[in-house]
Amino acid sequence: MARMSSDFFVQRLKDWGVSRIYGYSGDGINGVLGALQRAEKEGSGIEFIQVRHEEMAAFMATAHAKFTGELGVCLSTGGPGATHLITGLYDAKLDHVPVLAIAGQAESTVRGASYQQELNLDRLFADVAAYVQEASAPAQVRHVTDRAIRIAVAGNAVSTIVLPKDIQDTKYEEPGQAHGFTRSGTGYAHPIVVPQPADLARAAEVLNAGAKVAILIGARARGASAVVTEVADLLGAGVAKALLGKDVLPDDLPFVTGAIGLLGTKPSSDLMRECDTLLLIGTGFPWAEFLPKDGQARAVQVDIDASMLGLRYPVEVNLHGDAAETLKALIPLLQRKDDRSWREGIEKATAQWWQTLEERAMAEAKPVNPQRVVWEMSPRLPADAIVTSDSGSCANWYARDYRVKVGQRASLSGGLASMGAAVPYAIAAKFAYPDRPVVALVGDGAMQMNNLAELITVQKYWKQWRDPRFIVCVFNNGDLNEVTWEQRVMEGNPRFPTTQDIPDVPYARFAELLGLGGIYVDDPSALGPAWEVALSADRPTLIEVKTDPEVVPFPPQLTLEQAKGLMSSMVMGDKGLGTMIADTARQLLVTELAPVLTGRI
Repeated sequence: MARMSSDFFVQRLKDWGVSRIYGYSGDGINGVLGALQRAEKEGSGIEFIQVRHEEMAAFMATAHAKFTGELGVCLSTGGPGATHLITGLYDAKLDHVPVLAIAGQAESTVRGASYQQELNLDRLFADVAAYVQEASAPAQVRHVTDRAIRIAVAGNAVSTIVLPKDIQDTKYEEPGQAHGFTRSGTGYAHPIVVPQPADLARAAEVLNAGAKVAILIGARARGASAVVTEVADLLGAGVAKALLGKDVLPDDLPFVTGAIGLLGTKPSSDLMRECDTLLLIGTGFPWAEFLPKDGQARAVQVDIDASMLGLRYPVEVNLHGDAAETLKALIPLLQRKDDRSWREGIEKATAQWWQTLEERAMAEAKPVNPQRVVWEMSPRLPADAIVTSDSGSCANWYARDYRVKVGQRASLSGGLASMGAAVPYAIAAKFAYPDRPVVALVGDGAMQMNNLAELITVQKYWKQWRDPRFIVCVFNNGDLNEVTWEQRVMEGNPRFPTTQDIPDVPYARFAELLGLGGIYVDDPSALGPAWEVALSADRPTLIEVKTDPEVVPFPPQLTLEQAKGLMSSMVMGDKGLGTMIADTARQLLVTELAPVLTGRI
C-alpha cells in the first residue's frame, strides 16, 4: 500500500515526540484518523483521546502543556469542528503554553467554491495562532509540520496545521533537492538565557537598596522555587503569587502571602501597597490596581518572554532570562538584609490571615459555606494531588482557601478566565499523570455549560488509569454567582434572576447513572467525610455540595466605588443581600465596608 501524506504526518508528529492527541472525528480529518489507526496496528501509534466537544479537546491540550511542559495537541474536522477549537486555543495563547491544533478542510479542488464545511481556516486561526498554514501539496506537509511545532514549542505559542481531505489521502512525496522545494528537519531544545552581567549588577543595586521588598511570582517562575525562596530569604521579602503561579511555592512557607488580585488575600494586597521595592518573576499579572503606585517602588522584572517585560509596571531593570538561571546569577550579588522587621510583619499578617480564613470558612451558611468546601479539602489532599478550578466564584475559594503543599500541582484558565475548563483540565492532568489523584473544582454554571458531558469521557477512560481517584466537586448554588456579585459590587445593580438563576440539576445522581461515584452534601459537618470517601474511592467520584450563594467573594480591599455599588444594590431591593446572615458576610461588611464608608480608606 502506498504511503499516504497522512501516514507521513502521523509519523512526523511521533518524531517530534507527540504521544497523545485530544480530539473528535469527522470526515474532514478522516485521512489522518486512518493513519492513526494504521500506526496503532503497527504498534507505533499515538494515543487518541475522544472528547465530547472540540473545545474540550483544545482545553485538554492546553492543560497537557501546562502540567507537563510538553506540546499539547488537539484535532478536529474542518468547518464547525475547527471553529469549536478556538476558545480552548485562546486559553493557550493568553497563558503562553505550546499547543498544536490540527484541522481538516474540504478538498483543495473545491477551495473557493463555498463548498460544504469549507471555511477560510487560515483567516479563522490567524489571531490565535503564531503560525497557521493550509497544506496544498504533499511535499509541503513536511516543512509545515516541522515549522508549526518548532514555533509553538520555542515560542510557547499556538500553531495550526490545516490539511485538506485530498492532501491527506494523496501519496506522499518527499520534497525534491530542487528549486521550489524546501527540506526541513525535526528537533528543538530551549536555550539557557541569562541577562548580561551589567544588567544583573543594576538589578542587584535596586534590590539591595530596598528596605521593604515584595516579590510577585507567576507561572513562568515554575522550576525556580528553590532559588525564589533563597532570594526571598536574602532580601527579607514577602512573596505573593499570581493565580497561575499558585503552585510555584507552597502556602506553608510563612512569608508566602498567597494569591494577589480580585481573588487574592489581604496580606498580598498590603504587601504591594506598602513595599518600596518590587521583584516580578515570570508573571504577566494584569490588574494595575493591585500593584504599587507609580513612584512608590523601584522594580526589577525577570521573564523569559521579552514581550511581557515592563508591560504591567514601570520597571527600572528588565532582565530577559530564564527565571531559575537568572536568579542563580543574581544571588551572589545580593546582600542579606540584617533588619528583618519587614519580613516579620509579613509573616505575622499572613498567619493572622489564615486564622481569618478559617473563621470565615467555618461560619454558618444556608446550607453550606462554599469556603468551607475547599478549606476541608485542602489538608486532606495527598502530597502529589493535582487540582484544577473553573472560573466563577469557586475560583475565589480555590485561590484563597486551598493551601498548596510541596509536590502538588494546580492550574486554571488564567488570562482567558473561561468557564468550562476545570473538568477537561483535570482529564488532561489524569492522562499525563495516571497514578496521581486529581480534583476539579467546578461551579454549577460551568458544570451545565459543558463539564457534565465530559463526565462521559471520564466514564469511557477511567479504568485505564492506574490510580482511579478523580474527583469533581460541584458548587451547586443555583446562581451564576461570580457575575451576580459583579452586578452588585461593580454595577450597583440588584441580582437579576432572569439572567442569574440556573436549573437545579442532580449532579451526583448523574454521575451515578454513568457508573461513577456520587456524593450529595447539604450539611457542613459532612464535608470532611465526603472528601475522605472520595479520596479513597475505587472509581471517579462527583461531590455535589449545596452551597450558599450569599457568601461574599469580596476582593481583599474594597474601593469606595465598590462599596457604594454594594450599598446601591441593597437600596434597590436586592433580597439576597437584605437577608444575608452568614457570619462570613457580616464579618466582611464590618471589616471592609465600614472603613470605606466612614472615609478611613
